[in-house]
Amino acid sequence: MTTSNTTTDDADPAVREELARLRDSIDNIDAAVVHMLAERFKCTQQVGRLKAEHRLPPADPGREARQITRLRVLAENAKLDPAFAEKFLNFIIAEVIRHHERIAEDTAGGATPSANRTTAPSPGE
Repeated sequence: MTTSNTTTDDADPAVREELARLRDSIDNIDAAVVHMLAERFKCTQQVGRLKAEHRLPPADPGREARQITRLRVLAENAKLDPAFAEKFLNFIIAEVIRHHERIAEDTAGGATPSANRTTAPSPGE
């Protein structure tokens, strides 16, 4: 992060207005991303419970590879850096697998996997 002696307050009022408009859009997009990730994790939690009930492995490397390939193409088409998109998906997949492992451990230990955990569901699915 760079620092400067100037602040937004020093900018022309029209520039400040445009900056505020753009930041409002960014805030709305961030909110949408969070809500979409929450929905995704709800689905992957269900996948984790299904896998645990049927003693399937928490990770599915084939599916993960297909998803990464698919996301890279989507990113390219959207003019987003595919490497960034892959890093983002890998982060989500790792979290999903961690959740699936926890659900599997809970199930093996006789606990009923909770549908309302405070952590997000697994993203890899």
